[in-house]
Formats: sequence, structure tokens, C-alpha cells
Amino acid sequence: MKAIVIGGGIGGLCAALALQKAGIEATVYEAAPRILGLGAGVGLAANAMQGLARLGVAEAVIARGKQLEALVIFDEHGKVISNMDTRPLSNKYGINNFVIHRADLHEVLCNHLQPNSLVLGKRCEEVTQQGGQVRVMFTDGSQATADLLIAADGISSVVRQQLVPQSIPRYAGYTCWRAVIDNPGVDINTMISAETWAPEGRVGIAPLQDDKIYWYACINAPQRDEKMRRMTPERLARHFEKVHAPVEAVLASTAPEQLIWNDIADLKPLKHFVYGRVVLLGDAAHATTPNMGQGACQAIEDAVVLAQCLQQEPELAKALRKYEKRRMPRTAKVIELSRRLGEVAHWRHPLLGRFRNTLFRAMPKFITQRQMEDLYKVDF
Repeated sequence: MKAIVIGGGIGGLCAALALQKAGIEATVYEAAPRILGLGAGVGLAANAMQGLARLGVAEAVIARGKQLEALVIFDEHGKVISNMDTRPLSNKYGINNFVIHRADLHEVLCNHLQPNSLVLGKRCEEVTQQGGQVRVMFTDGSQATADLLIAADGISSVVRQQLVPQSIPRYAGYTCWRAVIDNPGVDINTMISAETWAPEGRVGIAPLQDDKIYWYACINAPQRDEKMRRMTPERLARHFEKVHAPVEAVLASTAPEQLIWNDIADLKPLKHFVYGRVVLLGDAAHATTPNMGQGACQAIEDAVVLAQCLQQEPELAKALRKYEKRRMPRTAKVIELSRRLGEVAHWRHPLLGRFRNTLFRAMPKFITQRQMEDLYKVDF
């Protein structure tokens, strides 16, 4: 069996690795002409780490990232809203609340692919199916054929747009900046991932290896707002100047060229992930807002489950139906829960904010532990 993977992001690389481990020839076609060490941080929860272990890359990933002990949410004054100690879950499920630079994760995955199975500079233009084969045409005029095509080309997937043209990204109502910087000398807790919910917006700070900091900041704004596009680290720091330390100092210490900006969007849950011999995977299938830190995690799960289904069921159509049945309900739940959490986290009215914070502080710890455990359980 031969498979084509469109998209060399986390989901596409994991899919290729999973298929190759299952004895299936898999080639990844990536639109970018070269691999750059760009990106920000990415969180990998216990479900993702279990998936990476299945792919045989967990140890290499762990060596490049950092495990944390808790997820803590603060208000604008630095008072705790929620403190999730993740150590019990780590003891039960293995590595949990793990943060790594996206470029480092990408490098590890690339290094474990079979030689010459990643082809750069190939942008998908069209996909056709005929006679038990799927053919992909690239913008440079070349083409490739296989028994199976896995579309892992992100939220703006060319393949999905061809198959399901009515499925377009839906804006979440807030825009986001991210960066990885050297610690400018501020005092942060190097054992927690911290997020602040303030009237001005939301800011997250997490430590990485080598005394680096991964941070993100989200602000309610119109979609594709020109003012947001022109935002500099200095202006962003001033916007959050009333928020507790070290938020302003971290943002102000970022160089303009380190800043990554994009509007936050997701996809309304689809009715299908499988269209003949074409399979949607990762953000191409179920892009979610980042509020639960599950975007990359669910893509990794997809890869493991798809390879499992192909190994367990010799008939391709039945295997793909199993993949769809196992993945659609779980990913739809993540999309909707993450979107609702983002809406609540971005309440701007002071009274609503205080009500939300009081509610979260009063929530028994066993409830949040149970919710996270339900998310971290995998079916493989």
C-alpha cells in the first residue's frame, strides 16, 4: 500500500511516521521550499505523549522539552483563579503538561522519517480519484498517485476546500500574538504553565529549556483588524501594563521579528473525515481554538488511530470508516468545549469577570481533575 500525505506539519509528519511503522509506504509533500526553525511553543498533554510513545519518538521529544507540574490561571492582580496540579495525572498516564518549542518537535519528527520521504516545495492544487487510485496535482505541474491520500494541510486545507467547500474557518472573536524569547531576567515559576485572565485580554507564560520563555497574548478584536496587524511588542506591553508582573516586562523584551500574529479560528465539526480514498487529519479535519492546548494533541491521536485502523482492517474502506467513527465524536467535543472556554476567558465586563473567577475558584478540584483525565484517556 502507498500513501501520500499533504502537509508537513505535526499532524502530517506523525501520520507518515505511524504509517511507515505499520509497513505502509508514505511520502509527505510540503508546500514550503525549506524547513525553517520558526514557530512558538506547543503543549503536549498526556494523550499526545502516549501517541508519540507509540510512534517511537517520545524519548527524543522529552529530551528537547520541559515537563511542568501545574497549570495555573491568575486574575489581573496575580491572584489564583484555578490551580491544576498535574502530577497525579502524570503519575497515572506518564508525561503530562509538557511544553516544547514547535521547531524542536518538528525536527525530531523529521529526523525519524524514512529517508527521502519528505518532499519540499510541493503545493497541492487539486485531488482526483479514479480506478482505486488517488492523484494529487501540484502547482508546479507535477503529480503523484497512491492508494490513499491523507490531507494534513491545516485549517485552510486546499483538499478540504475542494471536498467540502462550505467548511470555512470561523473566527473566535480574538486575535493572538506568540513568541519564544530568552528570559530577560524576570522571575517566573519554572515548574508551571501560567495564564492570566484580565479585562485587557489573556496572557500565557511557560518556561522552556535553556532559560527561554514561550508566551502568548490574546485580545478581543474584529477579524483581520489592521490595528492588530501593526501591533508591536512595545504597544502590546503597554496594553497589558496594568496586569501583574512579569507580563509587561516579558512582552516588552520581545524583538519585533520574534512576534508571530494570527487571528484565532476553528472549524465547525464536519459530518465526515473520509471521502473515498481521501482522509482529513489534524487541523484540516477538526481545527480547534488553542484554549485546551489540544490542537497538536488531537492531530497526534489521529495519526496513531489511522495507522491502527489500517493495520487491524485489511479492507481500506472499512478501515477508514473505523477511523472516522473513532475520531469524529472526540474531536467535535474538543472543538466545542475549547470554543466555550475561550468565550468565557475573554469576558470583558468587570462584573462578568468577577463572577467567572468566583465560580472557578469555588469549583472542587476533583471535578477539574476528572475533566482533564477524561481528555487524557486515549482509545489506543
